[in-house]
Parts: sequence; structure tokens; C-alpha cells
Amino acid sequence: MAERRKIFKIVLLGDGAVGKTALRHRYLGEGFKQSYSMTIGADFAVKRVNLDGEEIVAQIWDLAGQLRFQSVREVYYQGATGALLVFDITRTATFESIPNWITELMDNNKNKKVPMVLIGNKSDLRESTEGAISRESGQEYADNLSQWSGQFEIPYVETSALSGDNVEAAFAQLLRNIEGFLASDKS
Repeated sequence: MAERRKIFKIVLLGDGAVGKTALRHRYLGEGFKQSYSMTIGADFAVKRVNLDGEEIVAQIWDLAGQLRFQSVREVYYQGATGALLVFDITRTATFESIPNWITELMDNNKNKKVPMVLIGNKSDLRESTEGAISRESGQEYADNLSQWSGQFEIPYVETSALSGDNVEAAFAQLLRNIEGFLASDKS
């Protein structure tokens, strides 16, 4: 009998214009555009991934970041097995709103903690932006989230959707963490 394919539902969370859609497009191999249309509600994509010799289907839900779409987003959290928490390193407010995204995820996914990766996007703009969120601040916050979780490490990864730096690595890290979490949950 053939082994059942694993399907992981990933939600991309973060304020509007932090680069969630650009990260998703880059991960899907669609390159980078200078401008994207605002996501209304959610956008959905699927990628089949060979992870350590095993086929995984990643269902990627790119959720609209604007407050006015909050009630629309609620349904898309249900059944999430992992989350990418994305902020723009050049905009402090997007970093400060990460706790709100975690709360919204928990409130709409049966208070279930799921593996997450904290992503500081737009790392290519760090040198040209005064007051950018430091790598150390991002790592410290991820360490605090890991302690809060009590079940898994929440890594911090800095990405650039423009150059593609660490985009594949961030998604792969999340998929591995989901795989490990689900395996330990069964034992």
C-alpha cells in the first residue's frame, strides 16, 4: 500500500506590505515583482516539496495583513499546522504587532500552538534604513517565543524576497519543525 502524502497547512501572518506575498511568490519560483496587489482575505498556493526524501504538500495561505480583513481571515486559520510570522525589518510597528498575530492565530485555531518561524523580511534594506530592527532583537524575540511555546523552538530567519536570500531556508525550517512536532505529538 502506498504511503499517504503529508499535507501541511501553513499560514503567512503579518501586517500589510511586510512582503508575505513576495515571499510566497519567491518560494514558488515565480521571482520578484516591484509591486503586488493587496491581498484581500487570503490567497492560496500549493507546493510539493521533497523534504529529507519524503514528499510533503505545503498548502500556503497568504493572509491579508490589513486590520479591516480581520473577520475575513478568521476562517483561514482553522487546521493550520504551522505559521510564518513576518515583519518588515525597516518598520518597527510591524515587529511590535507580531504578538497580535500570534493571538489571532491561537484564537482562531482552537488555542493550538503550532510550529512557527519568525521572519524579518527586507534584510536587503537594512544598511540603507536608519532604525532597522537588529538581528539581535529578532533573535531575542524568537528565543522568548520559544520559551512561551514550551513545545518547540521558534527560529528567527532574516529574508529578502527581492534577492531570494533565506526564503527557501525559512520555509524548509518550518516544514521540518512541523514534521518533528507532529511526529513527537504521536508518541
